Amino acid sequence: MSEPSVTVWHNPRCSKSRGALALLAERGVDPEVVRYLDTAPSRAELVEVLRRLGSDDPLVITRTGEARYRELGLAGADRDTVLDALAANPILIERPIVLVGDRAVVARPPERALELLEP
Repeated sequence: MSEPSVTVWHNPRCSKSRGALALLAERGVDPEVVRYLDTAPSRAELVEVLRRLGSDDPLVITRTGEARYRELGLAGADRDTVLDALAANPILIERPIVLVGDRAVVARPPERALELLEP
């Protein structure tokens, strides 16, 4: 049986994102890299990532410290509003997000990516 594929939602300007990719490479993992700022995930993809994370709360993948978060007035916003904002403003998506099979982690710190390599 083959190993499940590994996907990383990556921002090359983020040291945590680069660190997660380096850790995976050290272990011989060649993930599919999705530059989510260039190709923004759809709302449906965001909901699927939340499911894999085991959460229904989009704030677990939201960069609440971003100026855009404040500009959009998202503090206290409902789930649907936050999901729509994430789909329209991918800069608000936390990085990196690592997906393996039916599971995912926000790899902060980058070592969290390794959790998904364990059965």
